[in-house]
Amino acid sequence: MILDNKKILLIRLSALGDVVFNIPLANLLKKNGASVHWLVSEKGFDIINNNPCIDRVILAPIEKWKKNKNKIENFFEYLKIIKEIRAQNYDIALDTQLILKSFIWTFFCKAKRRIVSKSAREGAIFAGNEVIEPLFNDYTTHAVDNYFKYAKYLGLNTTAAIKTLPVVPIETQKKVEKLLSSIDKTKPTLTIAPATTWNNKHWNRDYWRELVSRIDKNKYNIVFVGTKKDNNLISYITENKFLNLTGKTNLLELLEVFKHSDILLSLDSGSTHLGWLSDKPKIISIFTCTPKDRYCPIGQEHIALQGKLPCQPCHRKKCPRHTNECTNYPLVEEVLEKLEKISI
Repeated sequence: MILDNKKILLIRLSALGDVVFNIPLANLLKKNGASVHWLVSEKGFDIINNNPCIDRVILAPIEKWKKNKNKIENFFEYLKIIKEIRAQNYDIALDTQLILKSFIWTFFCKAKRRIVSKSAREGAIFAGNEVIEPLFNDYTTHAVDNYFKYAKYLGLNTTAAIKTLPVVPIETQKKVEKLLSSIDKTKPTLTIAPATTWNNKHWNRDYWRELVSRIDKNKYNIVFVGTKKDNNLISYITENKFLNLTGKTNLLELLEVFKHSDILLSLDSGSTHLGWLSDKPKIISIFTCTPKDRYCPIGQEHIALQGKLPCQPCHRKKCPRHTNECTNYPLVEEVLEKLEKISI
């Protein structure tokens, strides 16, 4: 194999979606004989830890450091992790984060080959001693294929996006079974994840409310998921009806919920990408400001919807027009039509 006996450090700290989209790359490296180590932050740790494609997970507790006011303590923990990484004597390091927070890890990891992309920002390009073509230089190439550019540079065949799931503990499985114990197992389960991080990645909340009111309640078990901060939005959408697991699951538990779901209705969000990773539900994802072709779930069974405004996709956290008009598309009728045509 091309990478036999090579030890590779993959540096992808966050966010959840990008961590998911790096898993096929890690699998490809593993399949070609490499020992794959992954440096990740808390946001993606649970889906990387105990994942068969990874031989060793190294946690960079960035969220903890942000909250800890003892900067000296943070600094010494930082140095300890760098020392641990340097002791591994990596053959290759791949920085797919490509910003300042990955620069130091890449620069000081002591790998013989430190590979970055021309797309690197905030000086991260100077951490590498080999530079590949730009990533994300168009909106039509999927994120998985962009990360595969590292594999192609290493001479690997990238014909398939292989996913692997972390091993989910039995107690986690039992907890999720208990959370879902009230659903009717004779009916398909429709899980709805109506929240995400950026404001202008949200779909109009009145559209969500109308859509839910028009879904055939006799046809589906309807389950809502989200974090604690999404409670007000989901309460408004559901009018406090349906099974609401908002704030009741961690990442592994949410992954297990998706493994019990037949359809996932969501946005461009970590939930969507986690649902795709679970390899279970058929996914209808609604895209507003971000490019659906880049981030949509891969597979003919999935549907990604986006409006046709001339400004879409702008891929900006704040609307340049200050209108967030894209959050009003697609229309409820279009989403409902797609939902009704999905075969279970």
